[in-house]
Amino acid sequence: MDAPTILIADDHPLLRAAVLHALQDNFGAIRVVEAESASALTSALAADPAIELVLLDLAMPGARGLSSLVYLRGERPELPVVVISSNDHPRIVRRVQQFGAAGFISKSAPAESIGQAVAAVLDGGSWFPPLTVERSEDDARLAARLAQLTPQQFRVLMCLADGLLNKQIAHALGLAENTVKVHVTAILKKLECHSRTQAAVLVKALERDDEI
Repeated sequence: MDAPTILIADDHPLLRAAVLHALQDNFGAIRVVEAESASALTSALAADPAIELVLLDLAMPGARGLSSLVYLRGERPELPVVVISSNDHPRIVRRVQQFGAAGFISKSAPAESIGQAVAAVLDGGSWFPPLTVERSEDDARLAARLAQLTPQQFRVLMCLADGLLNKQIAHALGLAENTVKVHVTAILKKLECHSRTQAAVLVKALERDDEI
């Protein structure tokens, strides 16, 4: 079996080193790509099609709650994502499951749990602690609406949530301003929103402080 390629996305170098050590203990030979922010995650994903799994911290710079998870599921739906978080509240575990993660590992879990989780997910399975909270219909509807967006539309949506104007979005994403206008119109239609403000409120739902 070839050494798996795994992307560790976390802004704390010590945590990335600890995860790498745990993976090496479990797999021996392994290839790791690291990212310390949401933008670095996007770049790493685009540069390395060999990545087979992402270990994702939700609270990286540039991320809004579950936004990096939603982006990953849209950009590479075939790529499994395991969330590693210091917040292991039952609701956040259920939320990451509903938004498409293949697993969840608490940062307080034993190191061997990381290797076990990765092995299970690479084998096509999932890895979650007992899901003690019921599914949220609100989250189900939000996940379905966001899943309609293309990755580029999701990037534009995140800029909308930051309050950027079309000209600013065009500059930030390297797009023509007219292209941004087209994307905004499509986003509002797909999300069933009547204004940019309504769309921004939906993004806010990805980052509820009591759950992320």
